[in-house]
Amino acid sequence: MYYIEFLNPLIATSITPLIGVAVLLLIEESNEFWCRQIALWFACLTFLFSLLLWLQFDSNSPFFQFVSTFLWFPYLNFYYTIGIDGISIFFILLTAFLIIICVLISWSSIYYNIRDYLVCFLLLEFFLIQVFSVLDMLLFYIYFESVLIPMFLIIGIWGSRQRKIRAAYQFFLYTLIGSLLMLLGILIIYFQVGSTDFQILWYSLFSETKQLILWLAFFASFAIKIPMIPFHIWLPEAHAEAPTAGSVILAGILLKMGGYGFLRFSLPMFPWASVYFSPLIFTLSVVAVIYASLTTLRQVDLKKIIAYSSVSHMGFVTIGIFSLNLHGLEGSIFLMLSHGLVSSALFFCVGILYDRYKTRIIKYYTGLIQVMPLYGIFFLFFTFANIGFPGTSSFIGEILVLLGVFQINTVLAFFASLGMILGAAYSIWLFNRISFGSLKLNYLSIYQDVSRREFFILIPITGLILWMGIYPNSFLNNIHCSLQNLLELIF
Repeated sequence: MYYIEFLNPLIATSITPLIGVAVLLLIEESNEFWCRQIALWFACLTFLFSLLLWLQFDSNSPFFQFVSTFLWFPYLNFYYTIGIDGISIFFILLTAFLIIICVLISWSSIYYNIRDYLVCFLLLEFFLIQVFSVLDMLLFYIYFESVLIPMFLIIGIWGSRQRKIRAAYQFFLYTLIGSLLMLLGILIIYFQVGSTDFQILWYSLFSETKQLILWLAFFASFAIKIPMIPFHIWLPEAHAEAPTAGSVILAGILLKMGGYGFLRFSLPMFPWASVYFSPLIFTLSVVAVIYASLTTLRQVDLKKIIAYSSVSHMGFVTIGIFSLNLHGLEGSIFLMLSHGLVSSALFFCVGILYDRYKTRIIKYYTGLIQVMPLYGIFFLFFTFANIGFPGTSSFIGEILVLLGVFQINTVLAFFASLGMILGAAYSIWLFNRISFGSLKLNYLSIYQDVSRREFFILIPITGLILWMGIYPNSFLNNIHCSLQNLLELIF
């Protein structure tokens, strides 16, 4: 029986950003104050509804919750169904939280077309929440691709340098071409099964040959989005050209769609192919962890350093996903959530410097701890979190992934653990170069520590990283049942 539950908090979370877009479009472009205020109010309201989802979520249920179904094309067996489980709920929370951060980051750094800029972010929020909540494969594809449009505009219009148009097209074309193969795979599945509903497809059987073909079709899309080496070329360029808020949402959420896709489609629908291709995934992931870490050490652009470190961390995530055990899967989700906070904070720290001095080249910044002590303390904390220091969220994610990998292959666990050592190397090297040494007064002579607005942006991110690192069970308890259900589907 299909019904609409009007009091469903998931529906409220989904449509609030769209209402915000409609209200913004009614306001004059020149009225910048109210554009910013309204965008912030609707972003905060969406986050409050997402918190309500978490409060009402039943952590002991492995099934989808807050499910609502709308008639779409019933004669083609297409229904607009939304619902969440333990795998998706925290991605929605992270999306809603980071959009607030993005609006606040852009408060004084974006000077033109502000209304359109904020509309792009609220649209992006709507599309991302739908990606993590729709229970239909065709709708997932539509929203998965729709995310490209506002992100393309954010990079191409409000980017920081001359190469922004090239970076925007590179980002758009890479991800679009990979996703076309996924669309072909969806059509093959639809014509065999007659439905695109997740909960039907998970219990549908595909031959081994068809599993291999379909797995590769979906892999092409998710590997580019995560991104895995050698499909990572677009990422450093997109980060380098995007505005600070664009880098925050790109690293914080958009990269996670690839990992989410593996968990939602590749593992439960093509379990035989997932086991068959796991050596390929492990090889590419270990190469990503080591190669990206070494490449990070030779970068001179602050944003590219963090972008390459993201490639390394996502290598850890894919190792955890394809370890196909509870520890590895829990670690991969936890690490994705942690990376969403830590990398966002690091990109914001780089943005603070860029807003003041209009350069991201590392050689201009030395001795900042002498004149920006508060900034130095925050940057040190996020550097330690990026390393995976005990007490921070990344430590929990990395240790769970290593526990999962160790159960299947000790050699693989050894090479994966090299990523932690190399991560410490480039993170401490970066902090040392920026914070210590002599001030280069012939380059930069006027220094300003973090402002009140920047301080109140960084404090909640710091608190969340510590909360996840000190009391991870408040998150893992909600994830546990859904992952056990996923493992039952695989085996």
